[in-house]
Amino acid sequence: MTVTEHLDDDALRDRLVELTRDLVIIPSTAAQPDERMRCYQFVRNHIDVIEGLEIRDYQHRGHASLVAFPKDCQVPDVLLAAHLDVIELPDDVEYRAQIVDGRIYGPGCGDMKGQLAILLQLFRSLHTRHPGIALGIAVTSDEEIGGRDGTGYLFGEANLRCRQVFLPDGGALDRVTVEEKGVLHVRLSAHGRAGHAARPWLAVNALDAITESVRRIRKRFAEWQTDDDDDHWYPTVAQTILRTDNHTINRIPERAEALLDIRFPPPYKTASIMDIVRANLGEAVEALVLIGDDPTHLAPDPLWLSLAQAMTGHPVRQTRESGGSDARFICRHNIPVLMTRPDVGNLHSGDEWIDIQSMVTFYRIAERYLSQATAGARR
Repeated sequence: MTVTEHLDDDALRDRLVELTRDLVIIPSTAAQPDERMRCYQFVRNHIDVIEGLEIRDYQHRGHASLVAFPKDCQVPDVLLAAHLDVIELPDDVEYRAQIVDGRIYGPGCGDMKGQLAILLQLFRSLHTRHPGIALGIAVTSDEEIGGRDGTGYLFGEANLRCRQVFLPDGGALDRVTVEEKGVLHVRLSAHGRAGHAARPWLAVNALDAITESVRRIRKRFAEWQTDDDDDHWYPTVAQTILRTDNHTINRIPERAEALLDIRFPPPYKTASIMDIVRANLGEAVEALVLIGDDPTHLAPDPLWLSLAQAMTGHPVRQTRESGGSDARFICRHNIPVLMTRPDVGNLHSGDEWIDIQSMVTFYRIAERYLSQATAGARR
């Protein structure tokens, strides 16, 4: 197959499955920088065969990113955006892809290596068929740990600009994301006095201080919960890590910490949520903000909505997402972000999946959309 071929649906399906599986087997996690770089090079090699492009490589605090666009088009009409990193899973989970009942199963296939495969194929195909098309692509490698060294850096210090970003990291075939909750990662830490567990009255248990503070915070957040809110559009808190420096069961720890993942919709802000967190801490507990980003408003292109509805025969809903994405680094520069994707499920688990037929349908919608939304195809 040459890059100039326009694939029929069967050939396209095979190509997207093959490319997704090739990406999934690379465990490009935060803890494996060599594998992230291997995946990065795989992606770059896929783009490097296209003539007439300028490819820029970036490295920021150990995380690689690339941006590619036509040599005479520094500000593309549409920038395709994706991340190649995936989360770290337990040791017994294999980074491999299987096809079962019309789906690809494997770590990261829905978040977002399946979508990355689609964007790579779209980028190659459209640039080959429409030389000079005002279409760019950006691929980063740190979204799962905050995105600040990737998309945050590109649209900040590197001053990357475009007229619109197409980011398939939320929504579904029949849904376009228009709102995302704010993201707040907080580390709680407590210092006490170590002692023998047989004589707890002689010690000050830092772990007790942490767990009591977390209990109060969770109780406060539970006041927002309501059973009649289908998309859970209220602040939530999840304790994701609890640790001490203990290695024995009969020792009371003098230090302990907990990490909280908090998500919140407007009108709440990072500052107002942190006021609530601090108001529920014990005297021996301190809070440190690791990541703090306010809610994001996205602006879907009406052209996508009409094309998707016409090509699927189903209405396309505009929805809100509890999860955050790299869109927050883009929208702060008043750049509209279109966020939708194929049908995916079980994200961040060993049996994560992406539906193959929805990948093909999504590709065809995106192909038509990008041909109309970019200046190069109209020349």
